[in-house]
Amino acid sequence: MNKKNKVEKKRQKEQYVVEEMIRLYCRKNHKEYDKTTGKMCPSCQELSDYARLRSQKCPFMEEKTFCANCKVHCYKPEMREKIRVVMRFSGPRMLLYHPVLAVWHLVCSVKEK
Repeated sequence: MNKKNKVEKKRQKEQYVVEEMIRLYCRKNHKEYDKTTGKMCPSCQELSDYARLRSQKCPFMEEKTFCANCKVHCYKPEMREKIRVVMRFSGPRMLLYHPVLAVWHLVCSVKEK
């Protein structure tokens, strides 16, 4: 696998993890979450789309693991606060709902530090 493919695979996995964390937060906190389709409320969908866009434009994807470990914060302040709230809520719960993703995230975070 060449370097470009590795970076793209890493980007997709990070985007998936963030989306699942936002989805978990929405499911547990917002009445607008549709349990039958898994569709998030408009606010959480906006945050998910924003996070995906930021990830796609990230010039540091090769070197960094997660946005929390990055020296440059490219999120707008309001979106940064929203994602922090989501991460604080969903982070510990990921062990229950997505244990494999949670362990992967933990291992990558520890490697980075």
